[in-house]
Amino acid sequence: MFDVLMYLFETYIHTASGIQVDQDKLTDDLTRVGFAKKDIYNALGWLEKLAIMQENNTMPYTACTNTNVMRIYTDDEIIRLNSECRGFLLFLEQIKLLTPETREMVIDRVMALDADQLNLEDLEWVVLIVLFNIPGHEYAYKQMEELLFDFRDGYLH
Repeated sequence: MFDVLMYLFETYIHTASGIQVDQDKLTDDLTRVGFAKKDIYNALGWLEKLAIMQENNTMPYTACTNTNVMRIYTDDEIIRLNSECRGFLLFLEQIKLLTPETREMVIDRVMALDADQLNLEDLEWVVLIVLFNIPGHEYAYKQMEELLFDFRDGYLH
């Protein structure tokens, strides 16, 4: 399923923002590329849930205005997100690329993946997908993209 999400993001979402794609045609295209229908449906459901969360502003937690509060991870979240991933989320929040709300959306979408554990690169993709899909977070998305791709190219600012 994660491979389908990455493919969708790189092929359809990132290159054709604002263009509506017919879900049946998209499913056929993805099947032709070689993805299993189960993975396709799971990925589309994952994206649909993200859109519903964003539209309804239904965050999986109650917002707290105290900035000195630390996020406590559940046992399942600790298994899925290793210490490097949790540290990265904290870093993104500290540099204001993630808000508590967007952090929770990222964690919710990570937990909805069909992977036992994510590595840092997978988490980075989830963060990019979440930020890309939330109106008003264009600057954070752009900064995240620059952070990741400049770092990989060997440039540190």
